[in-house]
Amino acid sequence: MKDLFSEDLFAEPTQTARSYEPLAVRMRPRKLQEYIGQEEILAPGKFLRRMMDTDNLPSLILFGPPGTGKTTLANIIAQTTGATFEKLNAVAAGIADIRKCVDAARDRLPSRRQRTILFIDEIHRFNKGQQDALLPYVENGTVILVGATTENPYFEVNAPLLSRMRVVRLQPLSEDSIRRILRQALEDKERGLGKQHLGYKDEILTLIAGIAGGDARVALNILEQAATVLEASRQPAAAEGEPGQELTEALIRTVAGEKLQIYDKAGDNHYDTVSAFIKSMRGSDPDAALHYLARMLEAGEDVKFIARRIVICASEDVGNADPQALVVAMAAAQAVQFIGLPEGRIPLAQAVTYIACAPKSNAAYMGINQAAADVKNRDCGQVPLHLRDSSYRGARQFEHGKNYRYPHDAADGFIEQQYLPDTLKGKRYYQPTDRGAEAAMQERLRWLWKNR
Repeated sequence: MKDLFSEDLFAEPTQTARSYEPLAVRMRPRKLQEYIGQEEILAPGKFLRRMMDTDNLPSLILFGPPGTGKTTLANIIAQTTGATFEKLNAVAAGIADIRKCVDAARDRLPSRRQRTILFIDEIHRFNKGQQDALLPYVENGTVILVGATTENPYFEVNAPLLSRMRVVRLQPLSEDSIRRILRQALEDKERGLGKQHLGYKDEILTLIAGIAGGDARVALNILEQAATVLEASRQPAAAEGEPGQELTEALIRTVAGEKLQIYDKAGDNHYDTVSAFIKSMRGSDPDAALHYLARMLEAGEDVKFIARRIVICASEDVGNADPQALVVAMAAAQAVQFIGLPEGRIPLAQAVTYIACAPKSNAAYMGINQAAADVKNRDCGQVPLHLRDSSYRGARQFEHGKNYRYPHDAADGFIEQQYLPDTLKGKRYYQPTDRGAEAAMQERLRWLWKNR
């Protein structure tokens, strides 16, 4: 029996082996001309393309969501460069594997005058010690390090190592790019599904692309599963060249199930979605705010976290322009905990749309920030004597409360007197806007404090 473990793991697979590979693996581009998408980094004249064309690649990190072509791009780099290509996966590799690659690279430089590209997939899985082990060899040029990661490298890669690498960001593939990839797979008779002669309309490819959410691997997996279902139901007597069955919307939806929500609660998708949610409420766009609320709810985000963000926005961004916004937000936060999901999405949506449509003022937020900055950074002086506590025995001999004037003694409930410490006399922290209810507050303050 042939010893399977004696085979070269990096050799081109045989036709028999290829038949068992997933469609996404079989259709992986072999050269740059076959690569679809990522024009922002690979179009002629772009940085990475220039470096590849001149075989002058620096150490870099390929950062992007799953299915955007990071590993494929690394393999294409290996094909186009004159350097030796070494490959590690951070899940299984350790420091010993790194040193083995580095030793080989060090020997290769003087003997063959050949540089080494060390590709590490999922580099964010390396711990600090493993990343530190790479640093001197990247710094002195022993290896050109190419890392691939789905996690933000500014959070996951050590700063000293990151400072010696160029971050190249790959974006989710556009629907047009995924349609082209699917069409290529349907027509390719050697590696794809071309021999099945499947019928399809462009709307079906658009549907698959929409479900895949920018992930080519997901799109090809859906297509392959749908093709497998059709092949299984094909008449046994059908000839090989006979037109195949039709890909339908019902079949695709059955195979795909619900659309995959790409949302990592500890990663970029979480923070980016929350940021967009808050900025949409602040920017008075209720439609966008509801969209991001739905994204978070569908992804299983903690409703208490969502409710806290709504309450904060009500106070920070609406403030006294509509004081009722905070009341609505707090009521929604309590309601969602009382009734739970899925019905809890309704009071959340009510609060979100109320806040998005309300007039905006961050005057209270800016005021407390400025007051806190003064308290932290300067001598603010003593509390004025007339404002100090005079309720205890002996306070009078310290002149606490002396000359304090009780506002309710005045007919209109207001007496002009100094409240800030002497060193801050005349300081303005709260500057109300002329929007919503705050406009009336502004007008009242102007009438009360005529001498300010």
